[in-house]
Amino acid sequence: MPDVLKAPLVVEFPFTRSLGPVQSAFLTGLRERVVLGVRTTDGRTLVPPVEYDPVTAEEIGDLVEVAPTGTVTTWAWNHAPRRGQPLTTPFAWVLVRLDGADTALLHALDAPGPEAVRTGMRVRVRWSEERTGAITDIACFEPYDGEPQQPTGHTGAFEDDVTGIVAPARLDYTYSPGRAQSAYITALSERRTVGERCPSCRKVYVPPRGACPTCGVPTAEQVEVGPRGTVTTFCIVNIKAKNLDIEVPYVYAHIALDGADLALHGRIGGIPYDQVRMGLRVEPVWTPGARHPDHYRPTGEPDADYDTYKELL
Repeated sequence: MPDVLKAPLVVEFPFTRSLGPVQSAFLTGLRERVVLGVRTTDGRTLVPPVEYDPVTAEEIGDLVEVAPTGTVTTWAWNHAPRRGQPLTTPFAWVLVRLDGADTALLHALDAPGPEAVRTGMRVRVRWSEERTGAITDIACFEPYDGEPQQPTGHTGAFEDDVTGIVAPARLDYTYSPGRAQSAYITALSERRTVGERCPSCRKVYVPPRGACPTCGVPTAEQVEVGPRGTVTTFCIVNIKAKNLDIEVPYVYAHIALDGADLALHGRIGGIPYDQVRMGLRVEPVWTPGARHPDHYRPTGEPDADYDTYKELL
């Protein structure tokens, strides 16, 4: 049995969101080195501000400035900062209740070590040199032993408000396809396609999943299928995908390989897009060094009869 494969995988995309009046004022204030909260009807000041009272669900929008100094309410030491975190050297994650606020703000504290951090210690904001209207305009907090600083009395009205933000979202992890799909991928590198047969219903599934999706029982018997197959259904792609060097329009199809009881998908080439049809017989086209077929092309055989693939639509 081949070794189970694994490889690093990154899922990344830019998350774009618009801001309401409260969040817009908060982030614009950070750009101008002003920290704003919002006051509830019972007199509490929430920092960071929210648009609805978390207790009563009442809409709130009475902005109030708080001081850039505050008190650590709790903390945790981060001994190995990761990519994208506020500091590149070890630091503490802290919840800081700024002077004038009734809730705490989460951010990083620049400290020489965990022995220098304690609940109740006084800190102040360290502003970023370049500010754009984001939470990163606060570079971090730093220890502070001076007098509490006072708000400037800002009303929360700014020119050129920040109305939206783009936050990159990224997930790095190691993916393993498991035993069944590792065998499938290994066979593809040898220009073979293998599935697994269910011991109960006897259907052959490609790509294999390690268990029958119908019966729910484990599968282990490998069956080589194809290489030829039948187009069961297809779509015409008219929008060019980013970072995909394929000219549009092109056809993406479900292909039932001979001997398989589940259709897989692949691109159809070697034929005008408007001549692709259900029942078209196709075969894989490999490129040198590829680990999977580049596309499928017509074999020249007569089209398959509908009854031979209707159950695979």
